[in-house]
Amino acid sequence: RMSQELLEPSSRVALAALLHDLGKFAERARLPCEKERLETWKQLDCPHWDGRPTHIHAAYTTVGFMAIEDLLPKREHLMGAPFAEPNETDADDSLINAAARHHNPGTFLQWIIATADRLASGFERSEFDNYNQAEEGTATGKNHYQARLLPLFESIALEGNRSDQTAHCLPLSPLSPQGIFPKFRADIEPSDNATAQAEYAALWQGFVAALEQIPASHRASLSLWLDHFDAAWLAFTHAIPSATAGKTRPDVSLYDHSKAVAALAVALWRWHEENAKVGAGDTAALKDRSDWGTEKFLLVQGDFSGIQDFIFAEGGQTQKHAHKLLRGRSFQVALLAECAALKLLDALQLPTTSQIINAAGKFLIVAPNTQSTHVAIAACRKTLNAWCLAHTYGEIGVGIATTAASGDDFIEGRFGTLIETLFGALDRAKHQRFDLCATDAPSVFADFLDRFDHAEGVCKINGRHPADATASARRGYALSRLADDQIRIGEALTKRARLLVTREANTLPVLGLDYFGYRLAFVGEEEITGKYGELAKNGILLRAWDFDAAAADGSVFCGYARRFVNAYVPCFDATDQQTADKYGRWEDEAEFDRQHPIKTLHHLACEDRRLNADRQWQGEIALITLKGDIDNLGALFQKGFEHPTRKNPDGTPKSTATFAKMAALSRQTNAFFALWLPWFCEHGTDSNGIKRYRNTYTVFAGGDDFFLIGPWESTLALAGALREKFAAYVANNEQISFSAGMVMTHPKTPVRQLARRAEDALAAAKHLPGKNAATLWGRSVPWGNWHTLMNQRRAALEALMARAESHGADFSTGLTYALLQLSDKSASPRPEDAIWHSQLHYRLARFFRDRVKGDEEKKAQRERLLQDAIAEIGGALQQYKGAYRLPLSVLLYRQRE
Repeated sequence: RMSQELLEPSSRVALAALLHDLGKFAERARLPCEKERLETWKQLDCPHWDGRPTHIHAAYTTVGFMAIEDLLPKREHLMGAPFAEPNETDADDSLINAAARHHNPGTFLQWIIATADRLASGFERSEFDNYNQAEEGTATGKNHYQARLLPLFESIALEGNRSDQTAHCLPLSPLSPQGIFPKFRADIEPSDNATAQAEYAALWQGFVAALEQIPASHRASLSLWLDHFDAAWLAFTHAIPSATAGKTRPDVSLYDHSKAVAALAVALWRWHEENAKVGAGDTAALKDRSDWGTEKFLLVQGDFSGIQDFIFAEGGQTQKHAHKLLRGRSFQVALLAECAALKLLDALQLPTTSQIINAAGKFLIVAPNTQSTHVAIAACRKTLNAWCLAHTYGEIGVGIATTAASGDDFIEGRFGTLIETLFGALDRAKHQRFDLCATDAPSVFADFLDRFDHAEGVCKINGRHPADATASARRGYALSRLADDQIRIGEALTKRARLLVTREANTLPVLGLDYFGYRLAFVGEEEITGKYGELAKNGILLRAWDFDAAAADGSVFCGYARRFVNAYVPCFDATDQQTADKYGRWEDEAEFDRQHPIKTLHHLACEDRRLNADRQWQGEIALITLKGDIDNLGALFQKGFEHPTRKNPDGTPKSTATFAKMAALSRQTNAFFALWLPWFCEHGTDSNGIKRYRNTYTVFAGGDDFFLIGPWESTLALAGALREKFAAYVANNEQISFSAGMVMTHPKTPVRQLARRAEDALAAAKHLPGKNAATLWGRSVPWGNWHTLMNQRRAALEALMARAESHGADFSTGLTYALLQLSDKSASPRPEDAIWHSQLHYRLARFFRDRVKGDEEKKAQRERLLQDAIAEIGGALQQYKGAYRLPLSVLLYRQRE
């Protein structure tokens, strides 16, 4: 059985490792320090070569630690096992010395941090020795003050060599939806030290202010506080380059490197501790790497399956609360993924920093490869399976995969093989969800019928689960506890921004179900609840997660641990109420709830209607469902870091992938969809400065995929904007793309059908050579053609229509239908359809000559208009064939009464 007293010591090791490079931040910000004290720390903490100290940042780690010490947990929480106790005289084994001496380690604990540092960077022995002697300076020619973080996306490739690309960098700013986009280095990278240091000083001030926001009462629980600190560390170090010495490429952030070091250090220390290998000989083995072939690490992956089927489940007898259910289910799945990862961390007595990845239902935890770890994981797997079977009857499940790894597996050039192993292990786990044939498998269906109360019957929401008397009484109709929670979540998300995780139901309004043994409570403003201090002091509060969307200015940290799991859902505001008649009396909409004024799908379908000249609402009442994901993402992770000019002994390209790079790539991929996209839907504007996308609902967005529902024309515009923004996000790397499938439907179409049809459309888009495409109305086109058709060609059509209207020849619906038929014929292989050219000429000539009559001047204008129409429409049909249906259909649906 694993000791229940390992979490606090593990959290101390994690904090020491997380702060090992704090000095890089502090030194570049030029924190003041007494010269004599700084010289002492240089002698103690820094390596020396040719009579000079190198890697001065190590000395500044102590400077930075002293600067924020008053904002850290109390000394009695930090000064304890495995580090020196307050009353011990051996200060060499203090937490801060373990952090600061990672380049000049002496004790066992210092070598734990130093070894994890080398593993996260993938250093071979000779490479690290060279790096340890190197002076400051990067591959971009900038020093450690001036260099800015290079985006990983710019340098990875599946074909050719992009590894030396350095045109872009990230601005040195706090984490925000706007700040994650790379800019041209020439535009934002400082050319002098004073400017560069001033930017770091401002960032440091923001970091200190962020630490002041963390509730002081939460410092009593180191693991709780560490979760908050991790979020603040992310917010202010995500764009700081980590490695800036020895002409290295500065493409891994201080956050991603230090987070990887923290995870590896804790697992490494725990392996040694549980195997009683903490003596001088073990320290020497770490130093000379003689035991790096031992599999000390266990990489634990989790993957939720059945997410889409769960979110879009159907079968009930009522459509009540459909919009709340959609939102509630999406958020509920995200909560389950977070709670499953927390369950494993709890079972393994690991801090939050040991969880490297958690995005879109997938997570990765670094654990020690010990017998107690394997036992704890097996027990946890049973708990997760039993919950999913008991409450969802197998609709969703959690696959858990474990992969043992040695220190050698993390070395650059070999880590690519470990990535492939991880992908294979997770794929096998997906097909072994519940292990129902095992002798100790839960007999969840044995008493299935007995769970039904004859008076309550079946849940009217999902049509399968037994209704619960308490939930049914609250809602007034038969309802299961699971569905009741989904509705309650959908309601809570409109006015709550934090979620408390406890192990017991206290006085807080918790959800009806426990989630893998945790009780969850949505809470209001922190002032009302006293920042939950009493719960923290009593040890009841395990986590306090802030899931609110980024603010209008982009700020994301407000004193609590962040979880980027929330969707954006359109709600009514004063402007909507002023034009309420376009909804058809939205106050009477059956699903509308004044207390939680979320727009229903019917309201969203009306948002693109416009008032015509007769003050009548015009335009199709319809939705677009948009589903997309990144093309070839697995291959990018496994092969994207291969360097064509660097070879392995067998002649194959050597991979430059490292553990920190893998973590960084995963985090950055998730940030675009989970951080930026919901913010953009709420606050983003089009080229005219209009918040055009505020009515598109992000059902889910994270990892590498997204699912959106919104008014038809605005969502089509969003699809184009999304593709352009993604190209900018990946620094215009043409080898990184996403594909999307879109379907247009009536608002009453069941959401399950929307999901199926969008999935089919996405599959059609990915069927095009090279993928990187979009499918709509049965036509799949590369994104380049999409932008041309939906922008230039549509604008040209609109200009033709305006000219025709000025001459009294309004484009009729009949003409648009005829052009749609000609579009289909232009793409047809049938010989008889080849006459579409002459049919187009005849149809347009009849249209204009029938409608534009008059004197010779008007006839001349009519003929010019006719020739321009033939040239524009005929040329577009010739080039784009059936894809010309896209702009034609937009104009058709705009005309609908």
